[in-house]
Amino acid sequence: MLLSNLNLLATSPGGVARLRELILTLAVQGKLVPQDSSELSADTSRITSAVERLIEEGKVPRSRTLERVELTEDIDCLPNGWISIVGSNVFVPRSGNSKLIKGKLFSEPADHLFPGFSASGQDVWLADFEYEGTALVLSAVGARCGKAFLATGKWSSIANTHIIWPVLDVVMPEYAMLLLNNESYWIRSGGAQPFVKVTETLQRAVCLPPLTEQSRIVTRVEELMHLCDALEAKGQLEATQHAQLVSTLLATLTESETPTQLADNWQRIATHFDLLLDRPEAVDALEQNILQLAVRGLLVPQDPQDEPASELLKKIRAEKDKLIAEGKIKRDKLLPSIAEHEQLFMLPTGWEWVRLGDVSKVISGYAFSSEDFSAESGIRAIKITNAGVGEFHVTDDYLPPSFAEGFNSFKAAKHDLILALTRPYVSDGLKISRCPTSYEGALINQRVAAIRCGSSIDCEFAFAYMQLPEVLSIYQNRFNGSGLQPNLKVSDVTELALPLPPIAEQSRIVTRVAQLRRLCAELRQRLAASQSTQAQLAQALTDEVAAT
Repeated sequence: MLLSNLNLLATSPGGVARLRELILTLAVQGKLVPQDSSELSADTSRITSAVERLIEEGKVPRSRTLERVELTEDIDCLPNGWISIVGSNVFVPRSGNSKLIKGKLFSEPADHLFPGFSASGQDVWLADFEYEGTALVLSAVGARCGKAFLATGKWSSIANTHIIWPVLDVVMPEYAMLLLNNESYWIRSGGAQPFVKVTETLQRAVCLPPLTEQSRIVTRVEELMHLCDALEAKGQLEATQHAQLVSTLLATLTESETPTQLADNWQRIATHFDLLLDRPEAVDALEQNILQLAVRGLLVPQDPQDEPASELLKKIRAEKDKLIAEGKIKRDKLLPSIAEHEQLFMLPTGWEWVRLGDVSKVISGYAFSSEDFSAESGIRAIKITNAGVGEFHVTDDYLPPSFAEGFNSFKAAKHDLILALTRPYVSDGLKISRCPTSYEGALINQRVAAIRCGSSIDCEFAFAYMQLPEVLSIYQNRFNGSGLQPNLKVSDVTELALPLPPIAEQSRIVTRVAQLRRLCAELRQRLAASQSTQAQLAQALTDEVAAT
């Protein structure tokens, strides 16, 4: 049943990891290889003798009290020839002490059991206790607590985070490693820094088959773990190939020069959407492609009756000059002309390249004192932690109600875009998001900017443009390799070049983008539901196999 359903297990979310756990569970329950009635039962007296020998050799403390070896009730049914025994009579712990010296741990970890972990040759802090032979090293604290690997040759106990287990000759080192890497065996603490409760865990039973059967189990586990490696590599390869295919095909859309070409390319891709959009990351790529098409003027048809953006800019300039002459506003600083290299792509007829500051107002936050903030009530505050990549993060940050007066120029307004000025980006995007309705009137803190769009540009259009990877690259290239923490000035924002369509076309673009993004959201929900069902089926299969 296990092998015949590998595809279901391997392709479900987290499937290969669960498959590895299942293999280990079946191995230590005696369900992975057939038993041989001619093999001798594990001899408990040999365990006692082995521990006594370690005491005599000074490899474990002489004060250690040997527990009487007896069967436990932890295991309902053992295979023929197996014994159930208290764990402390098999594994002899020796924890690292506090007298530390610098050194290296040379070991060959079980990469198949927990891929990506390797302690071979790495620098560690070692205690001054040394031992020569084969041992199991257990990671006792942190994200990998409860994971063990083999150490061979001359080694030292590792202080604080690891515990050393000399391996007795009644159990193969490789089989002991299978026992200790079984997720269900360990008793763990809760909390932010998890650790294994060694003493409590070792009062539980471990199951030992005869040595010859241990050898067969280890061999079979290795075979199946290599199969898991292949499944994982295949999945990664398929994921990479799928991403390349999606990227290549979607690129043909943005390379379209006319709406007619776009329609032809879209139709060609649409016939294969069931294969292309079968995973969330492909939907993400499609949504990003929609934004690319939108800001290039390829998502909706142009209307020659629309007033061109150049006329709109003339009206804006004339209105500003009139207000300046009447003394109602100060003369604005002229922004630099837009160089050719700043024009990221060719624009349709009727569009113009403009500076963001030409069509919007950028408001920088006020440096409120940290003592002014409360987590309970007052006026909502917008801090740098609120600015996420495409999504506003709601937090419990408030300022005193008395601040409602006197800080009007730092209040957020409806439709503002919130941008982080310090650490303004991460690898996958610029930290810019819409200001939610519940934050209208919130006070903007320092190192945050609010972009308030004027009548000539729809904020949703500006938002779509600023989510492009090309815009992210503009700011990344400014700081990469400089060694400086990325910090934007207001001028870095106001001088950003962006395309400006006719105002009527902006409205059509924004409406179409909203429709298509809703479709993407629905598709993600369907994929999530499908993956959930697949995961449930895989878990049910795993449980059934484990209970067989």
